[in-house]
Amino acid sequence: MIETRPTRNLALELVRVTESAALGAGRYMGRGDKIAADRAAVEGMRLMLNTIQMDGVIVIGEGEKDEAPMLFNGERLGTGEEPQVDIAVDPIDGTRPLALGLQNAISTVALAPRGTMFNPGPFVYMHKIAVGPEAKDVIDINAPVKDNLIKVAKARGEHVKDITVVVLDRPRHERLIAEIREVGARIRLIPDGDVAGALMTSLPETGIDIMMGIGGTPEGVLAAAALRSTGGTLMGKLYARTPEELEAGRRLGYDVNRVLTLDDLISSEDVFFAATGITKGELLDGVDYFADGATTDSLVMRGLTGTVRRIKATHRLNKLSQISVIPY
Repeated sequence: MIETRPTRNLALELVRVTESAALGAGRYMGRGDKIAADRAAVEGMRLMLNTIQMDGVIVIGEGEKDEAPMLFNGERLGTGEEPQVDIAVDPIDGTRPLALGLQNAISTVALAPRGTMFNPGPFVYMHKIAVGPEAKDVIDINAPVKDNLIKVAKARGEHVKDITVVVLDRPRHERLIAEIREVGARIRLIPDGDVAGALMTSLPETGIDIMMGIGGTPEGVLAAAALRSTGGTLMGKLYARTPEELEAGRRLGYDVNRVLTLDDLISSEDVFFAATGITKGELLDGVDYFADGATTDSLVMRGLTGTVRRIKATHRLNKLSQISVIPY
């Protein structure tokens, strides 16, 4: 398929999308209402995506269209003009932490030229391993945990005991955690949010060297878009939760034994990524509200140039309320 190559930095427009989602969802921090938080993020994100000059189709969304307030797979967004792009969204990566008032909830979105973004079909989860630029050529998702940790440590010029591995805190990872501990590496368990977990491997200030474990396939594609810009990499293998899911995937031509590389997940360098913090975390600060406004902290990335920007913004909500249908 011939790519339609975007020529302007759409990431600078995408940050308005994630900021809008974060400002809406941030009001629900700690209020225990995941549905309301997700609705606020989706409404803010859809509103701003439709203002961007693009012919966009959601490849990584929230399933098929139903009565829920979601950004659904196959939905068309933007003004309908060139460029033609695939869209991946996660209005809230970390809905549960947001609802409970915990750290590391973010809003994310990515764009890539039409036909270059991996569609995971019926598979909701995948095995993943992600690292930063220093170790991108040494990892192997089929290799034992010990071998990967030793190779990553060597590539970084460190001892294994100095390496920190980020892992989702799930019962399915008990064996993985035991193997990491046996090798002697350190572990950072996170309750949710493996887009942030993967991205942290490429940002030295976070102290994270590698991400391992089973997480969401949508989050894997979003993380791949970000790692295109930072110089890191992600490898994955689709994971079937049930025999029915496995059979559905096989009928569609998916192979759970196939190793998915960064090029498989996002097959173009001309990719754009934006993320805004909703609650405070290692990656981004959360939304901070004050009397008549709020501040946000965002990352904006472009794969073609490798440019990574950090944008701290002050929003005057009393002014926004005069021109926006979204009640921030």
